[in-house]
Amino acid sequence: MSRMESTTLITAAELSAALAGPRPPVVLDVRWQLGGPPGAADYAAGHIPGARYLDLDTELAAPAGSAGRHPLPAPELLGAALRRAGVRADREVVVHDAAASTSAARAWWLLRWAGHPQVRVLDGGLAAWSSAGLPLEQAVPPVPEGDFVPAPGALPTLDADAAAALARTGLLLDARAGERYRGEVEPVDPRAGHIPGAVSAPTTDNLRPDGHFLPPQALAARFAALGAKPGGGTGGEPGGEPELGVYCGSGVTAAHELLALHLAGIDGALYPGSWSEWSGQPDRPAAVGPERG
Repeated sequence: MSRMESTTLITAAELSAALAGPRPPVVLDVRWQLGGPPGAADYAAGHIPGARYLDLDTELAAPAGSAGRHPLPAPELLGAALRRAGVRADREVVVHDAAASTSAARAWWLLRWAGHPQVRVLDGGLAAWSSAGLPLEQAVPPVPEGDFVPAPGALPTLDADAAAALARTGLLLDARAGERYRGEVEPVDPRAGHIPGAVSAPTTDNLRPDGHFLPPQALAARFAALGAKPGGGTGGEPGGEPELGVYCGSGVTAAHELLALHLAGIDGALYPGSWSEWSGQPDRPAAVGPERG
């Protein structure tokens, strides 16, 4: 296992051992699905011992509006939610969802954007934990108040203008399903299509059939075929302009793409508003068909 993979993903067996150790990580259950219902009921039915639930729609995002369906949350509100869940600045955090790590990746990205130094994703989610025969509990555990205070900006973001420019001058990946990219269907957002110049890169291609991420080498080959440069993505100098960006419908599955890129050794910037913001602005063009990718 590569160093990058071992510090970004954690297996069910590794998490079980860590929870039995002297400094157990804080486990955040962020199960969520597009269109609901919220994952709170699933959490109540059974969760990893000691885990606390966070709601993606209300705690890991600001209210939907002109900035999209899942804008970045206000740092003070995000910090309050994380502290209620017991997140500490000096304690590792492990995030998970049901299986595919879509919403877990959103939490992973937000925590890193907010400056937390130790965040991992349970590879394969709760399904992997259960498949390993590990226990679940229903009781809500008592958790001491955390002390983590977000310092946002540790990871780069794009606004709509920057995303449009990057699609022309660099590489902008569209993490949605191919049929949404091509404009054949649009189940939730105002218009169908994609940002002109963007490359189709569905997040489903980051995973094995069991919901685990592909090995880093396979991910690197996948992104190289799409035009991503190994070891690059954010420019040659620290703080330089991004060379690679990712968007999706509302900034959730785009974080999954950024996690896969990170595993492959490639950095990129998130367009948080994504298609839900872009398509709601009538002056923004919408391309259809297999333009690129």
